[in-house]
Amino acid sequence: MTLKKICCVGAGYVGGPTCTVIASKCPQLTVTVVDLSETRIAQWNSENLPIFEPGLYDLVKECRGRNLFFSTNVKEAIVEADLIFICVNTPTKHFGKGKGRAADLKYIESAARMIAEVSQNSKIVVEKSTVPVKAAESITNIMRANIKPGVQYQVLSNPEFLAEGTAVNDLIYPDRVLIGGDPSPLGQEAIQSLRWIYEHWVPQDKIITMNTWSSELSKLAANAFLAQRISSINAMSAICEMTGADVSEVANAVGRDTRIGNKFLKASVGFGGFSGFGGSCFQKDVLNLVYLCECLNLPEVAEYWQQVININDYQRRRFANKIIESLFNTVTNKKIAIFGFAFKKDTGDTRESAAIYVSKYLMEEGACLRIYDPKVEEAQLMSELTQPSITDDPDKVKELVTICKDPYQAAQNAHAVVICTEWDEFIALDYQGIYKSMLKPAFLFDGRLILKHQELLDIGFHVVTIGKKLQRSNVHRPIATSLQ
Repeated sequence: MTLKKICCVGAGYVGGPTCTVIASKCPQLTVTVVDLSETRIAQWNSENLPIFEPGLYDLVKECRGRNLFFSTNVKEAIVEADLIFICVNTPTKHFGKGKGRAADLKYIESAARMIAEVSQNSKIVVEKSTVPVKAAESITNIMRANIKPGVQYQVLSNPEFLAEGTAVNDLIYPDRVLIGGDPSPLGQEAIQSLRWIYEHWVPQDKIITMNTWSSELSKLAANAFLAQRISSINAMSAICEMTGADVSEVANAVGRDTRIGNKFLKASVGFGGFSGFGGSCFQKDVLNLVYLCECLNLPEVAEYWQQVININDYQRRRFANKIIESLFNTVTNKKIAIFGFAFKKDTGDTRESAAIYVSKYLMEEGACLRIYDPKVEEAQLMSELTQPSITDDPDKVKELVTICKDPYQAAQNAHAVVICTEWDEFIALDYQGIYKSMLKPAFLFDGRLILKHQELLDIGFHVVTIGKKLQRSNVHRPIATSLQ
């Protein structure tokens, strides 16, 4: 099939950046990203994109109106497209069978039914959303049950491997591109059509073709392996705190083993940060894998992967308990500054952020939170903290939470500062000035291991971090004015 027009259903974290890069690298293709949300599409057509990713705005500005378009006219874009990416949300189910673990495929099904309803010629349909194994089979069954004369569908799996904060770079310089499809001649022809798109900028040896089921499972497996490493080093951080070892030194020693490597060995307050376990992917994908194992009657395997999630939950709770215990076992009515709310730096995504759960535990104890994040909008932040899974009293949350315009305002007269996201700007703050503005004793909890702890101790802070015990040095050291 000769491709001229591409449509992407879903203008979110996957669809927007992916199609922007395709439009940039394939100027001969017309790429249309569609979504039912008028607000979201209006943002893509404005100067303020709905998501923050380094380098994304420049690419959008380069291609928008030339061969990249954002529209709410979903049906028209589907009718005109030769190839359709499905990039809709696949959240974890909140009720019914598989609650809390299985992926909710209602948006996938809705997209498939719309494609089948309006298509007038043959299409290649590409599932790019993170989906459970055999989702492509479900999409195929829906389309074939509603097939029209002269219309054929080939359904491919093309999972994304993007890390938020580096999505554009990950798309331009991918480790690999997976394309899964049917072994039939028509299936292989569809695979080659999608492969042709990526070959415009991706080396051929990095484009891997396979059967659909292998492609779908590879996505879940990759995220599960990464999540496992994060939970492993976080489990080690608890041992380090009890023994006097330093988790950073242990991670460095372990990472020097070439069989293991040093990636994803940064201890922190749960999934996220340098490790990347946060956002919508890691936790959701591991839970999805747990549910898959249970459905396949593999309880021991399901239990193994569930423990990866359990360690993450334990780490977040343990960090919050440290804050409470350090503040004399009560935080009621105490002002606590939260530095960072995104699940990691260089993104505005807050889904499954550790800050949500740390805030939840502190609010349950009556703490007054003063939150600052350079990229998270106030409405989004408050929406996260007033979700039914976080609180049953949204009005109380609004009383306890204040959104601040800068970190210095957040720390003014606070009992403690808590680092929840590793934004670079937090490293270079004037911590001597922050210390002077806080109530004494002033506590600083570094949940991301990004600060120079001895300098903070010398300033006068009581510093608590993850994976090591800190003690004030007996040697006099000059007070630092910043931690640059």
